[in-house]
Amino acid sequence: MTYESAKARFADWGLETEVALDRLKTIPISMHCWQGDDVVGFETRSGSSGGGIQATGNHPGRARSPAELRADLDFAYSQIPGQHRLNLHAMYLDTDETPDRDAIEYRHFAPWVDWAKEQNLGLDFNPTFFGHAKADDNLTLSHPDQGIRDFWIEHGKRTRDIAARIGAELGSACINNNWVPDGYKDVPVDRMAARTRLEASLDAMLAEAKDHEQMCDAVESKLFGIGVEACTVGSHEFYMGYAIRKGTLLCLDMGHFHPTENIADKLSAVSLSLDRLLLHVSRPMRWDSDHVILLNDDILAMAHELVSADLLDRTAIGLDFFDATISRTAAWVIGTRNMQKALLRALLTPFDRLREAENRLDFTTRLTLTEEFKDLPFGAIWDEFCARHEVPTGLALNTSLEKYQFSVASRG
Repeated sequence: MTYESAKARFADWGLETEVALDRLKTIPISMHCWQGDDVVGFETRSGSSGGGIQATGNHPGRARSPAELRADLDFAYSQIPGQHRLNLHAMYLDTDETPDRDAIEYRHFAPWVDWAKEQNLGLDFNPTFFGHAKADDNLTLSHPDQGIRDFWIEHGKRTRDIAARIGAELGSACINNNWVPDGYKDVPVDRMAARTRLEASLDAMLAEAKDHEQMCDAVESKLFGIGVEACTVGSHEFYMGYAIRKGTLLCLDMGHFHPTENIADKLSAVSLSLDRLLLHVSRPMRWDSDHVILLNDDILAMAHELVSADLLDRTAIGLDFFDATISRTAAWVIGTRNMQKALLRALLTPFDRLREAENRLDFTTRLTLTEEFKDLPFGAIWDEFCARHEVPTGLALNTSLEKYQFSVASRG
């Protein structure tokens, strides 16, 4: 089907494809750097990320240096329509120096900023509270030892300074997202003490006011992790309350909840109490297993809620998966494009008609329309979007992905 004929089909429903395409190209997806090297990073001590984080598989072609990672990212972005961002972890410094995490500075990441300027990309940032000798007990900001807490508080302060400088250099606010793996493998006696310490550490870490035009703080919860099965100190309830009180962004990671929870359902609920949200879009096959996202019901529901609840301008969309059983660059491309496809479908949903039926309690019409518009030719609209951005689709995309994977497969 041609784009013009598909456009006419959507017009019959009162939907303007040009409006949807114009909106879609303005929505940046923050692609996560850690898919490219299996969450190893570029510190001299690195090798195993730890902290309950595992990348499964040993597919050839893992990036072993910042230069290789940037080359892989360059290729991935060339296969994705639109203009996007990169989400960088503090363990991905690019320097010949070997600072500990409480001594990192902007200069250790300046090559990433120079690259981002060349590529016209925004950057986001994250402190790395795992994969370190002072995180071996799965306790960092909530550790009973004040010295350990002070080390991680200083790390968090420095990442905020770095993020603010990144945002100033790029002219685009850098989101500095805090995920802390703290918890207990077996049932703790005193959860309150651990959470009180975590709150005090966060307060100290985030105390210095920053220009929100340069940097925004976010906090991210988790249900549990490997080694912290009995108690995660930074639970959803802890961070939701903290974000509301302190005015930070709340990060909702689709893999960080119970497998039966509907994460899309949370968006409208928490948005009533928060100005802005951060999403980490992932696919939890078995809890937080971080598979490459598919164009499945969960992703479609997330996009639907973002558009239906008018939350696109209040929500930063990032990805968070790491699969080392497949081509890492292909994983980036497939996952990001699937998020965009879901957003396009949501932007081409007849919400006015559906709301009208729902408001008059005509649930039969709501169901009928919901099922019938699924047959509209979304694929032709997506193909047009890709063509306008000069990126391949279908078999041509597969050929491009395979060719690049072959070129990097010899990496040791």
